[in-house]
Amino acid sequence: MKRQFLAILFLVALNFSAEASIKNVLFIISDDLKASVLGCYGDQVCKTPNIDKLAQAGMVFERAYCQGLMCAPSRTSFMHSRYLGPGKVNLGQHFRENGWYSARVGKIYHMRVPGDIIAGTDGLDIASSWTERFNSPGKEAHTQGLYACLNLNVFTTAEENRQSTRMPHRMFVTVRYEGDGSDQPDHKSATKAVELLQKHKDQPFFLAVGLVRPHYPMVAPQQYFDPYPWQKIKLPKTVKDDAQDIPRAGLAGTRSETNSIGKYPDNQKRMWTGYYASVAFMDAQVGRILDELDRLGLRESTAVVFTSDHGYHLGEHGFWQKSNLHEEVTRVPLIIDAPGYSSGRSRALAELMDIYPTVSELAGLKVPAEVQGQSLVPVIKNPAASVRRGALSLNRGNYGLRTTDWAYLRYKDGSAELYDMKADPHQFTNLAKQPQHAKTAALLDTHLNNRLRKAGLQGERGGKKN
Repeated sequence: MKRQFLAILFLVALNFSAEASIKNVLFIISDDLKASVLGCYGDQVCKTPNIDKLAQAGMVFERAYCQGLMCAPSRTSFMHSRYLGPGKVNLGQHFRENGWYSARVGKIYHMRVPGDIIAGTDGLDIASSWTERFNSPGKEAHTQGLYACLNLNVFTTAEENRQSTRMPHRMFVTVRYEGDGSDQPDHKSATKAVELLQKHKDQPFFLAVGLVRPHYPMVAPQQYFDPYPWQKIKLPKTVKDDAQDIPRAGLAGTRSETNSIGKYPDNQKRMWTGYYASVAFMDAQVGRILDELDRLGLRESTAVVFTSDHGYHLGEHGFWQKSNLHEEVTRVPLIIDAPGYSSGRSRALAELMDIYPTVSELAGLKVPAEVQGQSLVPVIKNPAASVRRGALSLNRGNYGLRTTDWAYLRYKDGSAELYDMKADPHQFTNLAKQPQHAKTAALLDTHLNNRLRKAGLQGERGGKKN
């Protein structure tokens, strides 16, 4: 009995010392980054050594999901830890009002990419979040080099007539050029982050660094394209009539069958090349920031969080881009490296909204009552633990519920999709209308309705009623 009591005291003391030693938070957000493209999430092609190294040191959440399916709603959601719309106290503001230096570098709240990046403007940033804030402008598609608009099959080094801000084909643009990358927004953001680490190393800080790659236009120096020749790219597996069992409301807005990218299989491979190159370039900037954190001796006092606002389709199911409820969009990378806690991997379900209460608890700050997320600290302590039964994603009255074994997608017109994620992880077979799965669909529908009710989203409900 005495030994058990002493063991409990030791664990309590260990956890207290871990939390007390966390004096800083470094929050790094990539843009349009799907989890499946990273080495630490199983990709065998893309080279992401710096993110992979962070994964080895921290806790990797294998089942983390975004709440918003586009940049603006997702970023509003995780910065306020609310499913829909802003709260009273955002994440940066919470730290700032508790006496921490709070800074934004690059894109944290929504910025139009490329529009606000070219202009160097704040986008939808919320000034109350920060002690200081810094933008990282760049030329984006107008970077001098080999420009391609892949759905139009255009390749040129000419600087005129490039698809850019608010133009309809900007989503399929890549640019490769000769240079060291120092003119690019993400390189500038990493440089500013390094400068701020040096300047504020002796005071508690919350530093949020928003990197815009691999968001289109996918711009990177030539050396980041070289490891991924398009001729060696393997396109995602497809099955015949793959989208036939997906309801109309569940189809992506941009598809190979309706967009000219479908005419150019080789250019679909070049899209993957551009995406890989952009991810690798972004990874290099993550490495520059983390190396400086180590050099300054701040790693043992800084909780590091790496994630993305949402994922991205690159031809899976013939889909392109984001804004739909399928796994390639909703599943995101989430790595939390907290000093004093062991590294590991967890299959516990997590939502991006959980970041706010998690870093608050790690820093010893009281979590505001309005926060709707759940702290992931229990999972960081024990990767076998869990804090939620399902992860919710939402978009204009359409909902995705991801549980341990199932993905249930329900649309406001009453249609639905159901996938057995153990047997069918790539979501090829919609089981929603199969009689043998009616009970499972009904249980998940009830679960979803309960989640919406609990989250105060009853007015947003669509589909079945129970």
